[in-house]
Amino acid sequence: MRGIYVVLLCFFFFCCASTKKMRWCTVSHPEQRKCAELAKALVVVLPPASVNAFGRLSCIHASSVTDCINRVTANRADLVTLDAGDVYSALKEFDLTAVAKEIYSDGNFMLLFGTFPHRATIWSGFDVLWLAGSCVLSVAVVRNSSLAMRSLSGLRSCHSGFRWTAGWSLPLGFLLSRNYLSWSKERPLTQEVSSFFNASCVPGSAAMAPHLCALCQGQKSYIRQKNDHCEMSHSEPFYNSHGALRCLSSGAGDVAFVDHLALETIENSERDNLRLLCTDGTQAPLSHYNACHLGRGPGAAVVTRMSVRKVARKFLHTLQMLFGHKGRERHRFQLFNSSPFGERDLLFKDATAELAALPDGADVNQVLGLGYIALLKSLGHEGSTLEDSVVRWCCISHKEQIKCEQWALSIQSDPLVCVRAASMRHCVEKIKRDEVDAVSLDATHVFIAGKCGLVPVVTEYYAEECVAPEVSTEGNVHVLPSIVGVAVSKRSSRSIAMGNLAGRRSCHGHMYSPAGWLLPHAHTLSRELNSSSATCDPNQVYSDVFWKGCLPGSEGNLCKVCLGGTGEATTKRCTDNHNERYYGNMGALRCLVGDPGGKNYGDIAFLEQHNLKDNILSLASSGWAEGWASSDFELLCGDGRRAPLSEWEGCNLGVIPPNTVMTRPVLTGRVHDFLMKSQEMLGGNASSQFKLFESQHYGESDLLFKDATRCFVRTSHMDCRAILGEEFYNRVEAAFNCTQSADILQFCSQDMCSPV
Repeated sequence: MRGIYVVLLCFFFFCCASTKKMRWCTVSHPEQRKCAELAKALVVVLPPASVNAFGRLSCIHASSVTDCINRVTANRADLVTLDAGDVYSALKEFDLTAVAKEIYSDGNFMLLFGTFPHRATIWSGFDVLWLAGSCVLSVAVVRNSSLAMRSLSGLRSCHSGFRWTAGWSLPLGFLLSRNYLSWSKERPLTQEVSSFFNASCVPGSAAMAPHLCALCQGQKSYIRQKNDHCEMSHSEPFYNSHGALRCLSSGAGDVAFVDHLALETIENSERDNLRLLCTDGTQAPLSHYNACHLGRGPGAAVVTRMSVRKVARKFLHTLQMLFGHKGRERHRFQLFNSSPFGERDLLFKDATAELAALPDGADVNQVLGLGYIALLKSLGHEGSTLEDSVVRWCCISHKEQIKCEQWALSIQSDPLVCVRAASMRHCVEKIKRDEVDAVSLDATHVFIAGKCGLVPVVTEYYAEECVAPEVSTEGNVHVLPSIVGVAVSKRSSRSIAMGNLAGRRSCHGHMYSPAGWLLPHAHTLSRELNSSSATCDPNQVYSDVFWKGCLPGSEGNLCKVCLGGTGEATTKRCTDNHNERYYGNMGALRCLVGDPGGKNYGDIAFLEQHNLKDNILSLASSGWAEGWASSDFELLCGDGRRAPLSEWEGCNLGVIPPNTVMTRPVLTGRVHDFLMKSQEMLGGNASSQFKLFESQHYGESDLLFKDATRCFVRTSHMDCRAILGEEFYNRVEAAFNCTQSADILQFCSQDMCSPV
């Protein structure tokens, strides 16, 4: 059997391999020794012909990770494993390519199958489309039981590596998002960090920020080849996550920013003395890293030059076949075990379960994820500083663009750029791709944005007197006024009631809107077609019950009542924005009364109650329809009754949480400050010609923000679940779990390290 195995390997080498040997770049003497032992094992295992053709490995000793990247670029080495932060630099600045990612055996390993456009292949024989096991969590470890995240200023910090995922980018992104760390364009981020902490060890920062090396303990030398101080090398005692923990345990530092994988290697005798700092200000045991961490980011990857990527990929395949956890020659050498060499994480992380091959053509976004790329750009990873106070706002229609541009003219001290998108869903995508910065979303889209890794900044407040929200010990939010969804029909349509809507024409605000899409399907719309055994997919329920309707963003019969846009807002029918004249609360009301010619109307409208009466009054003033009054409409109650519009508290479809402004985590401070200045100048200022919370001047309602908004209240300290409330969150989650056409959630799930 062994003879057949060797013959197959020989055939593989001669058919697929280059005649050159592979050169692995190492950054320390222990790593060099492990590499040399791997080279010897290859010679022993493979027949002479195979070794000469392909199986030889040469180990190139470099002074640091940066030196390795330069050597691979200059064709003086072929392979090196890099942290995701260095992978970004290698791909963007040096035109290298990633050929494999590490998959970790930390209890979080997941394989999810789907229909996404890019694949990674696990070399044990199956395809993986989304790899949670290739992600790491950033954790803050302390010895002092009195410390909290908000009290780190003035302490001593230990970091795994400069611009590394867990030791730099994720923790700094979190500190910036909470305004614990401030950063203006006048100074580089490294200077702000050195001012924030009393002293630090950030291996790899010596060239750009030597002041971040004060705590490092590597040997100093004016001869570059002999200098280990603050280098990305195991010769620096405080290098990588294990070194940062060593920095903490030695008493040199007060807090260590490391990846969660390193926590498993801490001796039991020391575990009780260490705690994790959580984002809510509490502490937790080391084992609670799944709930107590600063963010999730991509793990390490192997990079090489484009010209040798195919050979490198096959070489790594061979190493895993021979010496991986399931390798046939693992008794001779263990690829993912560094303990015999007196260090950890040599060549690969010891927590690696397998290597996943990356396909040709995988770009940096696919390798690292959109959210992580946006974070690196925001942190000036490409050498630029944080931009001035410019905020790019997402607009979804011609009229929103006009209002946004007038907002920009009215708030000239803080530049605002208005960027057009096709819908709320596309706004979420654009924020994720770093094409815009912020948008106010309805509650259902807040859920989507949270799944896409975006975070709250402020929430719209609808009560008369603004009160900051409070979070109870159970995580529930108090004092966030909500609105309700209602079902409305014309008073003259006496035969229409909840329960007998089969064959009617329906009007819905827009796809995924809380009042128009989420809430109605939970009620009995038709006793024949919408029973308790009916599908949980709202789109299917509406298609089954209604003859036709207008649900902007949908398709088929649910678009046939829609009108499209005219003039400068010309668009095809059923688009998911205000250019469709039947979009939103105002649009659903227009749909109910019909177009100005009295045609194309619905029998029932599902919309929000908060501005219904104002919208009815504006029908005439906007030139849409004459002669309508609030008394001409009635509410349809869930028990089959009909009621006047004034009785909405006892006759509604359910409660809807308020709209919330969402952005990428690192931008929360900038967006919050901008909105507070805008609110102070334009929110309720009677002397201002521009009104932030008014849309009737533009012939619409709820442009950019709901017209019912009285003020913004800060909610960046809360997560989406807390803002939406447990009941609403569970309801929307169940609906999306049952909906086949939620393309935006598929887009979010491609980003392997987004929240799941």
